[in-house]
Amino acid sequence: MRKVSVLLCALLLFSCVGFGQNLSQADREKGEQYLQQTRDGVVASVKGLSEAQMKFKPGPDRWSVAEVLEHIALVEDGLFQNVTTKVMKSPAGAADRDVAKIDATVLAVLPDRSNKRQAPAPFVPNGRWSSAEALDHFLKSRATTIAFLESTPDLRAHVSDSPLGPLDGYEWLLFMGGHSERHTKQILEVKADPNFPKN
Repeated sequence: MRKVSVLLCALLLFSCVGFGQNLSQADREKGEQYLQQTRDGVVASVKGLSEAQMKFKPGPDRWSVAEVLEHIALVEDGLFQNVTTKVMKSPAGAADRDVAKIDATVLAVLPDRSNKRQAPAPFVPNGRWSSAEALDHFLKSRATTIAFLESTPDLRAHVSDSPLGPLDGYEWLLFMGGHSERHTKQILEVKADPNFPKN
């Protein structure tokens, strides 16, 4: 009887720990919506642009819409690879992590264009794809990201360092959405330039 009690206690403890590491349905839905919304923002920002508009550069040290789009696609791949090969193999974070606060920080900081950063060399655009190819690549990658969010229950159970501090797997996916939102704003800045070609 004592062995059965010990076994039941162990199973209960294990199930509680497992439950604590699972992503809530509310967060999953919020993440899906954000990834879809930021995907749609990228699509809308480049819709109907001519080749001249895609290639227009506001200045010698500024990216064109085509270059920004290529960068978005490259980073989507790079971040997803980081999540699947590094983050999801990392240990759990501190038990008292305030995930709601960290989620909110990611959603606030990433899209903020007032903080300019230099892209790492592997993510600097070099014309490897046409604009149509870059958009198609991004859309396929984002579909993979969304499917991963939908099918991976333990995203909260793994934490790895980021430029914003330690993030769990879910927060890294929000990071990906925030990155594409940030650069959608950059595309809109290029389109708002007074010299941007007219249709």
